[in-house]
Amino acid sequence: MKNLVLFTLFLCSFCSYGQKKTLQAQQILQSISIDGKLEEPEWKNAAIASDFVMFDPDNGKSIPEGRRTEVKVLYNNDALYIGAVMYDDDPGKILKEISQRDNFGTADIFGVFINGFNDGQQNFEFFVSAADVQGDCVMTDANGEDYSWDAVWISKAVLTDTGWTVEMKIPYAALRFSEENKQTWGINFFREIKRERKKYTWSLIDTKIGTFTQQNGNLEGIENIKPPTRLFLMPYASYYLNAADGQKTYGTMKGGMDIKYGINDAFTLDAILIPDFGQAKYDDQILNLGPFEQQFNENRAFFTEGTDLFNKGKMFYSRRIGGKPSVEPDLKDNEEIIENPQNVNLINALKVSGRTKKGLGVGILNAVTEKTFATIKDTVTGETRKAIIEPLMNYNVLVLDQRFRKNSSVTFINTNVTRNGHFRDSNVSGLAWDLNTKANTYNLSGNVKYSTINDTEDKKGLYSTIGFAETSGKYRYSVGSDFVTKNFDPNDLGINFYTNYYNFYGNANYRILNPTKLFNSFKINYNMYAEFNKESGKVQENNIEANLNLTTVKNNYYGAGIAFYTKGNDYYEPRADNRYVIIPAKIETWGSISTNYNHKFALDLNPSITVFDENERMDYGFDIGPRYRFSDKLLLTYTFSFFRKNNNKGYIDSFDNDANENTTDAIVFANRNVITYSNMLGGKYALNSAMTLNLSVRQYWSYAENKDILQLQPDGTLTSYPQYTSNKNSSFYSWNTDLSYSWWFAPGSQLSVLYRNNASNFERVIDKEFKSSVTSLLNNDVLKHIFSVSVKYFIDYNAVKNKIRNRA
Repeated sequence: MKNLVLFTLFLCSFCSYGQKKTLQAQQILQSISIDGKLEEPEWKNAAIASDFVMFDPDNGKSIPEGRRTEVKVLYNNDALYIGAVMYDDDPGKILKEISQRDNFGTADIFGVFINGFNDGQQNFEFFVSAADVQGDCVMTDANGEDYSWDAVWISKAVLTDTGWTVEMKIPYAALRFSEENKQTWGINFFREIKRERKKYTWSLIDTKIGTFTQQNGNLEGIENIKPPTRLFLMPYASYYLNAADGQKTYGTMKGGMDIKYGINDAFTLDAILIPDFGQAKYDDQILNLGPFEQQFNENRAFFTEGTDLFNKGKMFYSRRIGGKPSVEPDLKDNEEIIENPQNVNLINALKVSGRTKKGLGVGILNAVTEKTFATIKDTVTGETRKAIIEPLMNYNVLVLDQRFRKNSSVTFINTNVTRNGHFRDSNVSGLAWDLNTKANTYNLSGNVKYSTINDTEDKKGLYSTIGFAETSGKYRYSVGSDFVTKNFDPNDLGINFYTNYYNFYGNANYRILNPTKLFNSFKINYNMYAEFNKESGKVQENNIEANLNLTTVKNNYYGAGIAFYTKGNDYYEPRADNRYVIIPAKIETWGSISTNYNHKFALDLNPSITVFDENERMDYGFDIGPRYRFSDKLLLTYTFSFFRKNNNKGYIDSFDNDANENTTDAIVFANRNVITYSNMLGGKYALNSAMTLNLSVRQYWSYAENKDILQLQPDGTLTSYPQYTSNKNSSFYSWNTDLSYSWWFAPGSQLSVLYRNNASNFERVIDKEFKSSVTSLLNNDVLKHIFSVSVKYFIDYNAVKNKIRNRA
């Protein structure tokens, strides 16, 4: 009898745990004034979502009565309305820093997560801070929160004597749902009390399960609504004034339009006509001494918004589109290049993306760039000619992603680049899988990528990886392996550096799932990695690593780690087939401190040091970043970085040794000191939640001073090579300043004013006087000034149609 009672209690508790919370939406016949006051009588009759529980750090703990949260949902034929009351027993301590959209700073937050198909695959998330700042994103378990997605909706937050309140109006055009008469949506509500760094949700998100989107509650009661026509037009106009010392000042006007069209309830077409990326953030260039190109972040909105499907398999690098030209012009005797564009202009681009009811995600991206020429001059005759450095090009990405059991997927990806005429074409296909057990406790992931290049000859390659992991509980582990052939080359529309190797890796880690008396979070990792050259079998890299990351109960973050590397062989630094340089054994150690950003003053500090098993060879450096919040409107941040490499060994040149085909090329290295300084200043002043002034300044200087010249031997060792006398010292300076004003003057509509200056310079002569190096850069004619004004206006087809109908 006793066992039967225990079994019954267990069964009841299991059923109770598995039962989702449900909220009834209340239908209304008219609109609600979005003023944050919740005074309309319709709010009084609506059902209440309450009894919030903690998501982080003490998962599952009930919210205190003095911080209780109550949420109501109304709807009509046009939109969903959310009303929320956040009680606070000490309202004077509510944090309310004003910040830019999608960046909440130090402020309390309320949010709603909506899944119109209730399929556990994707949430549309809408947030409002206590400072009345909006944020929105798309959330998937595979890719996390993507804040590059922007919807058009209305909200208002108001501080009260008992806490704060929020009203939201979310038009149906900002959501995705079916045409069924009776709707059941997935929904959850979120609240963060910033001063305590505590996050709560209405429906419990159990952190032990390892999934987020599948733990929504249900929203019922929505009936007889129809998905609207999702057609949005965003015309824009821009003016640019360009100036530089010694050059003519000139102004240019640009105009164009972005279009977003809902093909059906699942798929959306995005297109840009006459694109304008002139106000995109500058790239943070560095002195790149390594064998691979520098990888840059994507700053163009079209290529960042809603691209989770296109990131599957890690085969798409959007910076290839409109990037540097890929063809080097052939120069005759006495010819030189006098004009060489650094980027190719984008003519237009479009993408179609979405997911069907049965979980099939489809993504298609297509872009066309224009034919680009360099200008070449004959130094004897003075005649000039044009040479193609990039033909007319078409870029295409196709993704088919089938999700099943709400937490697993199999994906096919293809990237294709076609250049007009007799130029290199590329086609790369891949298959990726991400498989999770029903309880989200184990994961099997991997991919097979295949590449083919059509140039003067066909090249084929292969990249394959497999990984297995335990993904739940306090103790977790993972193992995996990669295999990459020599000719694998996805770099026409992707980015990949290392080829011709295979590896094995593993990880074991321990974490706490709930806070202790000392820590809010605590995690310790142990990693192992071994990599081998595929053809020779030589060890390229072999290391073990341990690291620790924790957050104290006072919300200060600390991290530390140490790694041990055995002697290896670098097949990439020599820049020649089948050549390698021996890398000595080394020990790396690092630390990290980030104090609580809730305080007016906070500090980030990240020191590191690497000691090599080689005489006087060492790397060390740090970056330090103080920040001070003067008020809820004004924030300043500063970061100073210093890094030094003593007796670094690196490639500087190569040439034919002699006419004997059996003799290897001479590959020249240098024993050098590499020193890098950078200063970054950031500032934000918010006039209100719709207007902000932002400042970003970056100064960078790095130089490599060669001490001894060395020659690489066939066995990977380096010997003295004094007969090489060319100056291969390197010094690179850069300066960027962005001062911008942003005003969201209407929903989805923005005015941007930007002043920018930038300069960079590369030299072989090193001037070690820091002040003169910076001032000479700013005082010469390479400093460019740009002033620009851009206005974009959001037009909703439904709103226009309704206005015309009402006037009639």
